[in-house]
Amino acid sequence: MAYMKCLLFAALAAVPWIPTARAEVGGLKTVYVLPMSGGLDQYLAFRLTAEGVLQVVTDPSKADAILTEGIGGRFDESFGQLFTTAADKDKAEKAGSTEFSHPAMRALSGSRGLIFLVNRATRDVVWSTFERPKGNQPDDMKHAAEKIVDRLAKAHKAK
Repeated sequence: MAYMKCLLFAALAAVPWIPTARAEVGGLKTVYVLPMSGGLDQYLAFRLTAEGVLQVVTDPSKADAILTEGIGGRFDESFGQLFTTAADKDKAEKAGSTEFSHPAMRALSGSRGLIFLVNRATRDVVWSTFERPKGNQPDDMKHAAEKIVDRLAKAHKAK
């Protein structure tokens, strides 16, 4: 029986990351919203600003976090494009790089409904949710954005 109590205590002591994750969301103040399918990014930006959950910035270098509907290779590519410094561009030009210049960014994923909040400094996913819009109509997008922002607001306030 004493062994079980020790095991339980050890298991509880090994879970300190749960409050830390909430604190990371609560510490964020600004967010850059990547393009999303169906224009969901516009509805999210509106709700985030209207409810004062996070300040939406149009300059990604001013953002504490990135709101995206996809992570992985395409997110890494978009992240690299957003945060390429002038020094990096100069190095590429001096090296004779003929790298393709990408057109304006588009939605990262065809899988609708997944939303991730990525800490810009650590590139860790600090919050996520799933809310699939019922359709592409403005009312559907507005409703999905409201639900997503309500969930984010609860996580942002919880500390």
